[in-house]
Amino acid sequence: MRENNFAVLMAGGVGSRFWPVSTAARPKQFRDLLGKGETLIQTTFKRLTSLVPAENIYILTNERYDSLVREQLPEIQEEQIVLEPVMRNTAPAVLLAALKIRKKNKDAVMVMAPSDHWIEDEKAFSRDIAAAFDAARGEDKIITLGIKPTFPNTGYGYIKYDPSESLPVKPVETFTEKPTYAVAREFLNSGNYLWNAGIFVWNVDYIIRSFKTNLTEMFQLFSKEEAVLNTSEEKKFVKDNYPAAEDISIDYGILEKEKGTVFVIPASFDWNDLGTWGSLYNESLKDEQENVVLNVRLHAENSTRNIITSDKNKLMVIEDLKDYIIVDENDILLIVPKEKEQEIKSIREKVQKKFGHNLG
Repeated sequence: MRENNFAVLMAGGVGSRFWPVSTAARPKQFRDLLGKGETLIQTTFKRLTSLVPAENIYILTNERYDSLVREQLPEIQEEQIVLEPVMRNTAPAVLLAALKIRKKNKDAVMVMAPSDHWIEDEKAFSRDIAAAFDAARGEDKIITLGIKPTFPNTGYGYIKYDPSESLPVKPVETFTEKPTYAVAREFLNSGNYLWNAGIFVWNVDYIIRSFKTNLTEMFQLFSKEEAVLNTSEEKKFVKDNYPAAEDISIDYGILEKEKGTVFVIPASFDWNDLGTWGSLYNESLKDEQENVVLNVRLHAENSTRNIITSDKNKLMVIEDLKDYIIVDENDILLIVPKEKEQEIKSIREKVQKKFGHNLG
């Protein structure tokens, strides 16, 4: 069965809330944010090889990151890298990957996963993905992994399900994208919602049929010359046709339209999407003053709960700072209260407008 398992890593985002460490030239998935000696995409790739042969793992990314992928994952072949000439959200990328995989193995099941998440218990992750593979094999099912919410986060999607359902793979009732704080708090209190981790499993034949039904124009666009996929002519085909694809997520394009075929496995592992500096702070080791210190020699006076990082291992001296993000990266020094971490994306845009896009 292992030879029928495939994976698709989504690695095209910019990660602008991690600016200035994550930039358009070198996004967070290609950085060692956790100080582990390997980048996030390398960690994710290695995690998946416990279930999926390395040659069955595909990387979906922007064409500008082709060299970064090759540099950091030298074991993969050119055919495993799918380059988007323009950003078109997740649905077109998933369909293109599914068509490529089906041509290689018509019995394939595939997991779609972000390339930049933090997962503590990798054995539990493997067990959950193996269960999802088994549930999707030969079945018309979309399996997603849901994370038990710990606070009313407004930046995540939510999955409504019935926790009393005895089967490990439980029917999904509804998806809700990024609710208000009040709604998220209601979801948390109800006990029958999970965070949507953006990890999906399905068999390729079924997901392609779902695209044919729900996103017909996109299906026709990519399937019209299916014979060129996995050949030397694929790059030209993608470059010529990909820009015409609808800009839509897999959530809106497929999941919200499918009825009775979407299921969830409540994850048995701890998870963090590493979307902000605050999330990185939560998953990193703290010093005796509860500061997270990355690649820095720190002298701190009356300063607690900060995250401090540099690209130069320099000596930093801080005093009377509490709950701050302090990032020294190349020509940029960023000092922002943690409570304003969601504003970093707009700060980046203002800096680019004032000083040039080379700083983003």
